[in-house]
Amino acid sequence: MPVSTTPQGQPIWRQRTTRAQWLQFLAWLAGVSLFLVCWKVISDNTMWVFVEDAGRQGADLISRMTPPEWGYANVLWKPMWDTINIATLGTALGIMMAFPVAFLAARNTTPHPLIRSAALVVIVSSRSINSLIWAMLLVTILGPGVLAGIIAIALRSIGFVGKLLYEAIEEIHPTPVEAISATGASRLQVMNYGVLPQVMPAFAGISVYRWDINIRESTVLGLVGAGGIGLQLNASINSLAWDQVSVIFLMIFATVLVSEWISARVRHAII
Repeated sequence: MPVSTTPQGQPIWRQRTTRAQWLQFLAWLAGVSLFLVCWKVISDNTMWVFVEDAGRQGADLISRMTPPEWGYANVLWKPMWDTINIATLGTALGIMMAFPVAFLAARNTTPHPLIRSAALVVIVSSRSINSLIWAMLLVTILGPGVLAGIIAIALRSIGFVGKLLYEAIEEIHPTPVEAISATGASRLQVMNYGVLPQVMPAFAGISVYRWDINIRESTVLGLVGAGGIGLQLNASINSLAWDQVSVIFLMIFATVLVSEWISARVRHAII
C-alpha cells in the first residue's frame, strides 16, 4: 500500500505483512458486527408504525406552527434576556474556577502529581455530566430559577475550559520558561512572564467559544425549571400552543446567530 510519495509524485509502496492483513480484516469484521448488533437492538425497540407515519405527523405539526403568533414575542424579551444572562454569568463563573484548575492539571505547572490527579478528576467530572443534568440536580437543591441555571452552566464549563486550557499550557514553548528560570526568577514570576503570555490568546479564544456554546445550552435549561426562555417553551408545548412555539424557535435561532457572529468577531480580533 502507498504510504507516501516522492518529490516527483511517485507513490512509495510498503508491503503489508500477513499479520497486518489479518488484523485489518478482523478490525473491519468487528466493526461491521458491532454495527449490525446495534442496528438489531435499535430495530427491535423501534415502533416502525410510528416511523412510517412520521412524515404526515411532521407536516401536521408544521401546519399548526404557522403562521407564528408574532404578538407573543413581546412576552419573550425578558426570558431571552434571562437566558443570555445565564450563559454569560455561568461562563464567567466557570472560567474563574477552570483557570486555576487548568494550571494544577498541566504537567509542566502542577506542584505535585497528586494535585494534578485531583484537578483531572474535577475536569473529568464536569465534562461527564451534561448541563441539563446539572440543572435538574440544582433545581432540586436550590429551587427553580435563574441561579440554578447559572451554576449549572458554570459547572459544565469548568471541564471544557479546563481541559482545553491545560492542554494549551502543556504545549507551550519551553525556551522562554527556561530563560526566565535561569535568571533566578521565582515560580510565580516564571508563571507570570513565561507561561501566561503564551497561553492567554488560547485562553481568550476558548472562553469566547464556550460562551457561544453556553448560549445554546442555556435555552433548554428552562425545561427543567432553571429559568430562561426554556420555561416559556415548556409552557407553550404543554398547552399545545404551537404558533407560540414557532416564535420561540425563531427567537432562539436569531439569538444563536448573533452570538455566533459576536464569537467569531471576538476570536478573530484576539487570535
